[in-house]
Amino acid sequence: MRIAVTTVLALMLGVSGVSAETVKPADVKIVDGTVAQALTDKPGDPDKGRQWFMGRKLGNCLACHANSKMADQPYHGEVGPPLDGVAGRWSAAELRAIVVNSKEALSPETIMPGFYRDAGLNRVAKKFAGKTVLTAQQVEDVVAYLMTLKEE
Repeated sequence: MRIAVTTVLALMLGVSGVSAETVKPADVKIVDGTVAQALTDKPGDPDKGRQWFMGRKLGNCLACHANSKMADQPYHGEVGPPLDGVAGRWSAAELRAIVVNSKEALSPETIMPGFYRDAGLNRVAKKFAGKTVLTAQQVEDVVAYLMTLKEE
């Protein structure tokens, strides 16, 4: 019975050979610019997502993107688009795809890294080879935070 339930859950996630707990990077499928299903079975935490977003040693989204909700943080980037109101422009499924693998979701020419990729990368230090920048749960947390950024 356990095998049947796992198989059904994997089919619901649109992947094969994985449990519903965490979708592995190689099993994430971007379809029409979206990753419709969450990467984990635990909902994203927007407060943690905010931490990853502004964290200079992990997500570091502020290095490239401005975000007026973080006016207290220094050095907002100007390389990427401002993320104010991003929840009104993109769905959670689209934002998840962009965070997971922006080159596939947006354009191969984007300089935004894929935060949930562990293969096909260039010039990766040995200690980071085979690892993702963010965990699946951290991706879900960042997406949950991004969904709080609505136009006011």
